[in-house]
Amino acid sequence: MSTHTEIEPPPPSEPSSAVSARTLLPFVLPALVVGVGCSLLFLALDRIAEELAGLVWEDLPDALGIGGYSALWIIVMLTVTGVLVGLVVWKAPGHAGPDPATMGLGGEAPLPPYVLPGLALAAALMLAGGPSLGPENPIIAVNVGLAFWLGKKLVPDSPATMWVSLATAATVGALFGTPIAAALLVSETLAGKAMPMKGSLWDNMFGPLLAAAAGSMTTSLVASPSFDLGLPPLGDPDWVDLLSAIVVACAAAVFAMTAVYAFPHVHRAFGRLGHPMLTLPLGGLLLGLLGALGGELTLFKGLAEVKEIAGSPDGWSAGEFALMTVVKLAALLIAATCGFRGGRIFPAVFVGAAFGLFAHAVVPAVNPSVGIAAGVLGVLLAVTRQGWVSLFTAAVLVASPAIIALMCIASLPAWLLVTGRPQMQLSEDGAAIR
Repeated sequence: MSTHTEIEPPPPSEPSSAVSARTLLPFVLPALVVGVGCSLLFLALDRIAEELAGLVWEDLPDALGIGGYSALWIIVMLTVTGVLVGLVVWKAPGHAGPDPATMGLGGEAPLPPYVLPGLALAAALMLAGGPSLGPENPIIAVNVGLAFWLGKKLVPDSPATMWVSLATAATVGALFGTPIAAALLVSETLAGKAMPMKGSLWDNMFGPLLAAAAGSMTTSLVASPSFDLGLPPLGDPDWVDLLSAIVVACAAAVFAMTAVYAFPHVHRAFGRLGHPMLTLPLGGLLLGLLGALGGELTLFKGLAEVKEIAGSPDGWSAGEFALMTVVKLAALLIAATCGFRGGRIFPAVFVGAAFGLFAHAVVPAVNPSVGIAAGVLGVLLAVTRQGWVSLFTAAVLVASPAIIALMCIASLPAWLLVTGRPQMQLSEDGAAIR
């Protein structure tokens, strides 16, 4: 039985004209409520995962008198995480949602309420246990499902798509700590589609952008997140910086495409095992072996680890950066195909940052700020195929206006390398999506 709630697509809109403020004002209260609620749910899930991670990676090893990040402990904990998540997927109502390899950054139909607790639990265990996935896909699915269910209960005549778009934008705003990422995602989603209502693009983005603003402000007030890596500001870029940005972005995109092409094949191999209590423990064991090889920096979603390696661009050799890059990409590939509930953006950011620092270590003329931003841009373009989100994420990591122009230029040849090719997401029948 499908775990999705079907939504009828909105009818095609007629040629748009500006709508009145009276049309937009009813969106204000729902957008604010959804924005704050989605942020708080995300923060609660993240806090629970942090507490669990502190318990299993610090308190428990200290009590046993062993190293929390020793090779043996990494292998044991990742395997145990696979067993625990496998139990949730096997036994929880709705099996913790659909196959995560088929889920993107929003856009799916809302899940029914009985599925959401299992999905949230599987995501919290994954985040705490160390697999290389982020919280974005499952928390968006949970928030969309709750917003849709509650919204239709409270306002039965409201359009279903309203709650989906508000919750998606609010959660993306909460995840990134800024509504800009949500605005870019929504505008990219609406491109080439009939607008949900008459009016301009900004009329249609009014509610989602307000929800994203409420979500991001709630996250900022409660948790004060920051994507700024504290890198030295980039001055006026020169020809070396431009060449570096183009070469690194293109090379990173080609490198990440190796995992994209392998994605359906690895997913099919795990699928042959046929049961979550086989696929997830095996995936956890493989991730543990990779973690033992790459070290603790290649574990978890990767955001804190990106800040650590970016804080010391010359603190590791080219070989060490290369090892981190390969191990993290392999870990992302395995975690996303064996059934762990999580998103692919945050670990992809680590892969791109490590790739950029590898380029800097090999060619010191590559500015580390340019290398990191370009590496992240190339990897995200290959993995997500979402140009605006990739460009925004790459630019926001480096607090410098000059980086935006470089990334805009570097994105063009990198996009030519990835457009029309498979992306790291599958259709429900297991085929690659282009």
